[in-house]
Parts: sequence; structure tokens; C-alpha cells
Amino acid sequence: VQLQASGGGLEQPGGSLRLSCTVPGVSGRTGNDYAIGWFRTVPGKERECVAAISRSGRRLYHADSVKGRFTISRDRNTAYLQMNSLKSEDTDIYYCAATLGTRWDSVAILSREYEFWGQGTLVTVSS
Repeated sequence: VQLQASGGGLEQPGGSLRLSCTVPGVSGRTGNDYAIGWFRTVPGKERECVAAISRSGRRLYHADSVKGRFTISRDRNTAYLQMNSLKSEDTDIYYCAATLGTRWDSVAILSREYEFWGQGTLVTVSS
């Protein structure tokens, strides 16, 4: 399963971007079969989960560093990461990931819990 991530780019501090991640329906699966997460890189460490959403869409997780600024949501086969009040430290490559291995209302926040990954989209916050 190849996830399609898009929406990155250059934005000024305080600005907004919206990332999108589409989960293709293959082998009879639909988007709601997958829990989805957004990750970014941390040098020397496992990828950091920025936000995650359950298969139902009712359970959400946001990292402390982005709480109140970023919001994850989903609509059938597509997950979104709305990024507001961007800071320079948000500059990174953002990856979306999907997993079949969660319950309907569970979120997964560790990168090793995810089987499928997108190619990454670069977000640069700079004036």
C-alpha cells in the first residue's frame, strides 16, 4: 500500500499549511480499515508522532509540541493535518503512515506500529 502525501511547502512563521494523506483502497480494503498517523524526523531517534487518528475518527492524539496548533482529521480515505501558527522548529519532512493493526477506536503513536508509509512531504517555516 503506497500512501500519497501532499501539501508541504514554504510558509512564514505564524502561517498555516494543510497536509493530506490518501490511503488507496486495495485488496478490498477501505480507508476506514486503517488508523493513520503523521510523523516527523528526530535526528538520532525514532520518528516522532505528531498526530494520530483512529479508524473511527473519534480518537485523536496530538504531541505536546503541536497541541493547540495542529489538528488531525480524516474523511474516508484521506487524512489531513491542519498546521496553524507554524514555528521555525516545525520545519521537517512529514510522513504519513497507516496501520491495519488497531482496534476501531485506538490510536497508534509509535512508528514501529505502522506497516505502510508515504514518501514524505517537506515543510519549511522561514521568513
